[in-house]
Amino acid sequence: MLSILRSGAFVLASSFSLLANAQCDRWQQRVKYTMAVDLDHNSHQFTGAALLQYTNNSPDTLREVFFHLYLNAFKPNSEMDVRSRSIEDPDPRVGDRIAALTADQVGDLQVLGLKQEGKPATLVPMGTVLKVILPKPLLPGRSTVLAYDLKGQVPVQIRRTGRDNTEGVAYSMTQWYPKLAEYDHRGWHAYPYVGREFHGVWGDFDVSLTVDSSYTVAATGVLQNPEQVGHGYPSKKALKRPSGSKLTWRFVAKNVHDFAWAADREFKHVILPMTDGPELHFFYKDQPELEAVWKDLPAYMERSFRYMNEHFGKYPWPQYSFVQGGDGGMEYPMLTLITGKRRLGSLVGVSVHESVHSWYYGVLASNEGRFAWMDEGMTEYAGSKVMEHLFPHGADPHAGSIEGYLDLVESGKHESPIIHADHFHTNRAYGATAYSFGELFVHQLGAVVGEKTLALGMLRYYEACKFKHPEPIDLERVMEKQSGVELDWYFDEWINTTRTLDMGIREVLQVGDSLRITISRKGEQLMPVDLALEYRDGRTDYYHVPLSLMRGDKPSVGDRYTFTTLPAWQWTNAQYTFTVPGTLAKLVSVTIDPLQRTADTDRSNDRVELPEGAGGMIRP
Repeated sequence: MLSILRSGAFVLASSFSLLANAQCDRWQQRVKYTMAVDLDHNSHQFTGAALLQYTNNSPDTLREVFFHLYLNAFKPNSEMDVRSRSIEDPDPRVGDRIAALTADQVGDLQVLGLKQEGKPATLVPMGTVLKVILPKPLLPGRSTVLAYDLKGQVPVQIRRTGRDNTEGVAYSMTQWYPKLAEYDHRGWHAYPYVGREFHGVWGDFDVSLTVDSSYTVAATGVLQNPEQVGHGYPSKKALKRPSGSKLTWRFVAKNVHDFAWAADREFKHVILPMTDGPELHFFYKDQPELEAVWKDLPAYMERSFRYMNEHFGKYPWPQYSFVQGGDGGMEYPMLTLITGKRRLGSLVGVSVHESVHSWYYGVLASNEGRFAWMDEGMTEYAGSKVMEHLFPHGADPHAGSIEGYLDLVESGKHESPIIHADHFHTNRAYGATAYSFGELFVHQLGAVVGEKTLALGMLRYYEACKFKHPEPIDLERVMEKQSGVELDWYFDEWINTTRTLDMGIREVLQVGDSLRITISRKGEQLMPVDLALEYRDGRTDYYHVPLSLMRGDKPSVGDRYTFTTLPAWQWTNAQYTFTVPGTLAKLVSVTIDPLQRTADTDRSNDRVELPEGAGGMIRP
């Protein structure tokens, strides 16, 4: 009996060990697209045929599926059009432009004759979403094949996708094909397209694009027939083709959740092979004013990829392309579209940001609609470190994120970061929350768990959750495991509320041969506290006050300075008092958050400076 109990205990302990190490272990759906598309550059219309193999790894029986038909947003009175004209602060790139489009300028995307294994399905158009009622339910653990034709019209370039952008690039083909919506433990995510973010199913793409032979094409994936197309790709010989002829470009991409491409007659194509890294491709208009800046971009991007590989995880695909196009900068798997008429710093900056998205949009691929801050904010955090590596200036590279967040709070437009990206009341609130708050949230975590711990946690998060669509709870648990402290209070309150942080020094008092210091929590937001006591002999002593809810504290080494850890601040108390040896006469100042790593809304009460010869009690 004893041996049986011991055996059972071993099995139970092993199970708990596996659970403790598991993260992002939810099931994932799977797709495999095979598409052949022909573009008529005179009418800007395209037709094609597709086979989609869909594997249902969920525990649910699916009787319907949903497709995104993004191009339908570029029509008068679409949800994007109405939202762009009714929101308080419209995106100037859109505004009322969609409402003014003519019939030959609008976007259009249709699925025709969809069949499931030879049987016709029922199609229910819903604007930028298509509901497909399956003739045969898709059971858990089973796969099915959907065959359909498609046709579309490329709109005048307005937002990310389209033709003839402001820099004269002919085609920015993003959100261009019928894209199966994601189904996960929360159900379907068939969001209408009103201008925000995207979410997709992991899978493989085999796409053949037939276009006029005068165009150079850049796309997600790896070109399979370079010897046939030439156009800057390594080819066996120079190819001559009659005017008006067409070429078919075949691209294959493995384990991605979207597919984008671009085409232009004047694209110059430069390739930079990396050792122990992806092959970097650059496509930009062959114009002298662009060449002056774009010729320097490859060297910077090689350094950027090397830094990211070392500090945030290994880029997994064989290629990445920087392509002139779109309306600013927008990330896609293995490719980004960026406007190219920029100074070098701006070009490098946008290229760094969009390529760093490969880690957080491309590999981790959180649901950008529900958790925009996880994509944009974590990209901003890593991108700020890359930019400091490329252009070192010594200042805190994340300071701008705190400033952006505090400006939002002061504006009165602050909304909870958990709100769906499409549903923020203002574009300003969405932008500051997704970008500034998101970066701040990660950066500030370093003040809670220690910066070395945070860096190790970011690598651990990438390895544990790559290709798994992580959510905030996954990041929280990874960081808890890495740090050994509880972080639910941090994630719950910063993400799910609009509470703000304000710590202040209440008094500094001489008591015998000791200093008694009291600090107050004036805001509603909870946080541990770092303090610096500066003395007249040049010495600075650092202290850390952990929060009782952490059930632990950050290590005193591995941060930017060594500190003494004080007893935990019981979170129900509005004030905290501690005593250290010393005299007011020898003290120069007491400072909360000396490195200014937290989003304290009122810095005026964070520091007390003592006049020489001070005694008794000092209050701000």
